[in-house]
Amino acid sequence: MKDYADVIAPFLVELYNKSVQTGSVPALLKAAYITPQLKKSDLDAADVRSYRPISNLSVLSKLLERLVARQLPDHLAVAKLLTELQSAYRAYHSTETAVLKVLTDVLSALDTGDVAVLTLLDLSAAFDTVDHATLLRRLKT
Repeated sequence: MKDYADVIAPFLVELYNKSVQTGSVPALLKAAYITPQLKKSDLDAADVRSYRPISNLSVLSKLLERLVARQLPDHLAVAKLLTELQSAYRAYHSTETAVLKVLTDVLSALDTGDVAVLTLLDLSAAFDTVDHATLLRRLKT
């Protein structure tokens, strides 16, 4: 593709601009090569439930994704669509800054004599409980 970038570029610009303007992605760019990968090395390799799907998109899909990823943060900031406490998808924010905010809030509550309760939810295996037939049906539509 690099050898023919000057020839392909105008068509890709048109395709990507149309995709961003309409908010839709061509079906061809949604196709992925799916490779099953063992979740943990100590799991039974003969058991299908021991695997998770790894989706590899085409180069053209990844280019569109990268373009949107570069434009989206600016749009969200200008339109004020993210709250101040939003940590994900923001520059200079991370799980570390989110944890520091929670810790600060808990310590501040305790310092003022208030009661602090923290409830945590582990979603690390959330997709293990997804009905795969339903997921596939929804992805098709």
